[in-house]
Amino acid sequence: MEHKKLALITGVSREMGLGFETAKQLAKLGYKVIITAREYNKVKDLADKLVIEDLEVIPFELDILADESISKLASKIEADYGKLDVLVNNAGGFYDAGANALDTTLEFAHEVFETNLFGAWRMVKAFTPLLENSGEGVIVNVSSGAGAFSDADFGLIAKSDTPVYGITKLALNGLTVKLAPILKAKGILINAVCPGFTATYPGTEQWGARPVSEGAKGIVWAATIDKDGPTGGFFRDGKHIDW
Repeated sequence: MEHKKLALITGVSREMGLGFETAKQLAKLGYKVIITAREYNKVKDLADKLVIEDLEVIPFELDILADESISKLASKIEADYGKLDVLVNNAGGFYDAGANALDTTLEFAHEVFETNLFGAWRMVKAFTPLLENSGEGVIVNVSSGAGAFSDADFGLIAKSDTPVYGITKLALNGLTVKLAPILKAKGILINAVCPGFTATYPGTEQWGARPVSEGAKGIVWAATIDKDGPTGGFFRDGKHIDW
């Protein structure tokens, strides 16, 4: 009989990324982990790297912008497992450093909102029934201090401006708060996590970025909280942080 908890992570397309490291850490804790990305070849290669380490990781193609793609995966998981224990909405991007909110195009803004906000929203709506079947479902929205007033270095009023990215992460935090009481009634916890400034690209260590393994720990913490844990919060390294 299957006893392992099942986790699903979106946006796992790079070995240096937070999604890959989160998958590795969860699998080492005994989770069966489904990793997804739009390009199957990429996610398959990454899964193979973890399977070699004797970790139970399964690759799937998934486009979080396409309802049909999401429904296909949800149906597959329902047929194979009947439930989902953890959803990590990791897919995101478009870090528009140095941009100007007045000069940015609304076409670009729409594209970023589709991925960073509505992609996660679609996933929550589609997978809530499977998470409810778990009896102790958990959702983690990978957010950022860029969407908070409290982050002096990268936040909404910091000199290092990322207008569209920051606003989408602010909205993702808001979505987390709004969903929390609805999902709690279904036995599901949801929290937003800022992984901090992590070295997900070469050379960022020189700018003070910490190892990806450290950033992923906070995501894993939120993914593995028990059913009496917090919900509707914003966390970094397992500690509540202000917006």
